[in-house]
Amino acid sequence: MRHFTMILFAVVAYCGNSQTVIHTDSIPDNKIGSTVVKNLFNDSLISSFCIVIPKEVKAHKHQHHCEHVLVLEGEGLMKLGEKEFYIRKGDLVFIPQNSVHSVTSTGDRALKVLSFQAPFFDGSDRLYVPEK
Repeated sequence: MRHFTMILFAVVAYCGNSQTVIHTDSIPDNKIGSTVVKNLFNDSLISSFCIVIPKEVKAHKHQHHCEHVLVLEGEGLMKLGEKEFYIRKGDLVFIPQNSVHSVTSTGDRALKVLSFQAPFFDGSDRLYVPEK
């Protein structure tokens, strides 16, 4: 019975943590300041961030990570490899590992995105590259 109680406690604690909600509206729109990166959730398989981009994210790549970017607010010009295209609210972009990418905010307000990177991402795999 004691082991059952310990297992039940562990399951309840885990499930309680998995139900966390973050309202991205509470993350400030920093129009003239620097980029804001809010770590949302992560484990060994994935990391998620809310990123507010008032100006730009310079060209970089991730050697060991792929990334999905979902646009929540704003508009921007994204470069992905040799392609260049506009993104706006509701767009979802997949960025394969080792792909050079950058974005420039082009709207009246900062670009706000959700970024999902797999596997776990701690920033050490971000390699900046000169733009062509």
